[in-house]
Amino acid sequence: MTLNKAMMVLALSLAGGAAMAVPHSATVDFSKGQEGWWAMQPLNGVGGSGIDPNMGVGAPALRTVIDNFGVSWGTHSNQAFLGDYTKLAGVTIGLDISAQQIDFFGQEVSRDLVVELRDYDNKPANLPYTSVFYSLGSIDATKGWQHLSVTIGDTSSLALPAGWGGYGGPDGQGPTLPSGRTFASVLASVDEIVFTTLKPGYVFDYARYDVAIDNLSITAVPEPSTYGMLIGGLGLVGWMARRKSRAAA
Repeated sequence: MTLNKAMMVLALSLAGGAAMAVPHSATVDFSKGQEGWWAMQPLNGVGGSGIDPNMGVGAPALRTVIDNFGVSWGTHSNQAFLGDYTKLAGVTIGLDISAQQIDFFGQEVSRDLVVELRDYDNKPANLPYTSVFYSLGSIDATKGWQHLSVTIGDTSSLALPAGWGGYGGPDGQGPTLPSGRTFASVLASVDEIVFTTLKPGYVFDYARYDVAIDNLSITAVPEPSTYGMLIGGLGLVGWMARRKSRAAA
């Protein structure tokens, strides 16, 4: 391998490694398919989920028509939304959403939409995961397309920030985290991110949903140390280039 190729590989490796280690800024607008995002299938065989080419905000959208207790979309494979959030100085998560129908026995109703960050490691007994979640706002058929988002300003917080709940704590003690887990420890190992009307720990009535989502986004601000690692790697590449130039002279 030539020096030029070696330097290119090193630069891409450093940049790619930094990106894969932590979530990074990205938007999924479904113009390239679902990009690792799953959607619920119907509980009783009615309806389904798929990309509607004419329903998005000037583009396709992921639409779900389903009779169920709630509706959810998530990813455990799109690496831009997963990983160690504590490596970020701050992060904003959001989406565009439109409810065409939320019908509860002939009556249109509203539902809260929650973003949930799930950690499948170090989970409590008899539960699939530990999570932290935040209510982004309510959706119903009267609101059309709306943008909902939340910003995590302190990823190192041990306590649940205002407005955030936890899943996995003892029964009867509200939306809390299990013993030994903190807000930051869940953020350090996000294995799945979900947008859902099924707020953890709550019971919901059966309804018919026709809801579409678009422009799922994450805007990440790396910690200064992450910038330093990348800059240091690029500096090494520059030093190798200068060394080659002197050798050639």
